[in-house]
Amino acid sequence: MRRVIPLALVALSTACAVGPGYRRPALALPDGWRPASASADSLRPFFDSLRTSRDTLLPPGADTARVPFVYDTSMARRGVDSAAALQWLDLIQDSVLRQLVDTSLRANRDVRTAVAVIDEFRAQYRAARGALVPELTAHGQAGRNQAVFGTFGAQTFDVYRATADLSWELDLWGRLRRGNQAARADVFAREEDRRALQLSLIGDVATAYFDLRAADLNLAIGRRTLDSRQQTLRLARQRLDQGLISELDVRQFEAEVASPAASVADFQRQVAQQENALSVLVGHNPGAIARGRSLTEMAARIPVPAGVPSALLAHRPDVRSAEATLRAATARIGVAQAAWLPTFTLTGQYGSQSTEFSKWFASGTNIWQAFAGVSIPLFTEGRPGGGEQVNIARARAAQARSRYEQTVLVAVRDVEDALVGLRTAQDRSAAQERQVIALRRALELADMRYRNGVSSYLDVLEAQRGLFGAELALTQAERDQLVAAVQLYRAVGAGWPAANE
Repeated sequence: MRRVIPLALVALSTACAVGPGYRRPALALPDGWRPASASADSLRPFFDSLRTSRDTLLPPGADTARVPFVYDTSMARRGVDSAAALQWLDLIQDSVLRQLVDTSLRANRDVRTAVAVIDEFRAQYRAARGALVPELTAHGQAGRNQAVFGTFGAQTFDVYRATADLSWELDLWGRLRRGNQAARADVFAREEDRRALQLSLIGDVATAYFDLRAADLNLAIGRRTLDSRQQTLRLARQRLDQGLISELDVRQFEAEVASPAASVADFQRQVAQQENALSVLVGHNPGAIARGRSLTEMAARIPVPAGVPSALLAHRPDVRSAEATLRAATARIGVAQAAWLPTFTLTGQYGSQSTEFSKWFASGTNIWQAFAGVSIPLFTEGRPGGGEQVNIARARAAQARSRYEQTVLVAVRDVEDALVGLRTAQDRSAAQERQVIALRRALELADMRYRNGVSSYLDVLEAQRGLFGAELALTQAERDQLVAAVQLYRAVGAGWPAANE
């Protein structure tokens, strides 16, 4: 036994692991992103002028619908060349929203579930790693036996037995080591799954907050429009009493009051539901949510990166998780191949046995045994050698490779969609803002002409309808602009300081 163990250690240290070694598949990442179309390039000067030019017919400062669209291009000046260059804190500058994100990362139930899953796989990895070392078990027995010796009668005696049993599988073919590699890759995949969940949660919380602030803004627009139309209705009734207009004009204005009133009720519902949704995301019961910056103020401070290197996609947690799954599946091919090779084990036992308790562990009571064994699979699973498990492992590795490649393709698509979404959302916001400016001035002129009897009520009604719709469209454009930025940061796997804790 003393000679066998050192020889086994030497053989184990020099043995190689069967099965293929892992090599990362080449990432089919593009050298650059899709350029804007020819028509988009031709319209670029026009969209740029919408953000920079001013309406000379209006007084200075009156040609802005809400706040000036001044974009933070500091990221464009310093460039983006690493995963750390895109951080959520560059986009999420609202202190209230930052606090909501921090709370969600601590209290969200899905995140807690992901952490518990990681603990489970870490325990499995420790169990797989422990299979590499010998197993030592202590046994103790105490009892009374009766033995029959034919015609000589029976004899009754006590037995006291204590042994230490050793069992060790020599991992000559690397079956246990490959299993250890697979278990370690599984842990890494689950950790990346948690990062992916956290990344998605940050995006969901930010989007829900932007939706809430959009509903707040729409509610304010609806109430302001309702007050304006009620004032117009009061003026119409006064003019009816004076005999200046007909009842038809008054009825038309009454009908127009109902439209923003119905919208206000709907916006109130949206605000309450968005608060409830955001409360669940942060792990709280549905309730009120604090407010920070306005939607327009947040949209005006979106950082615009000069570019997004395709190498950033390798840092996305879903890509890294898919690669870890492929690494685990590749290691399990070696596990399956080694399973139908001979298995060598060392077993031993050492202890003490006595028929008298007082002489237990005394001199002359020692017992021991040592064995070296081999197990050779001959006919398993209906076939010699049982090679079907190897075919199963190879098929699963092929599946994991295809899923990994598909994950990379989806990551590229996400960045492409986010880039074009952010670019077009900015152009749309600029166009909507100019429309609101023009319609707001048109309403002022129509109302002035109506009060002076120059134009009919139809001009006022048309201007009111147009302005109300344009202001709501501007809110949607600003919301979409912020959501597009969230999608870009999520697409490249932007980091959050507390997410790694």
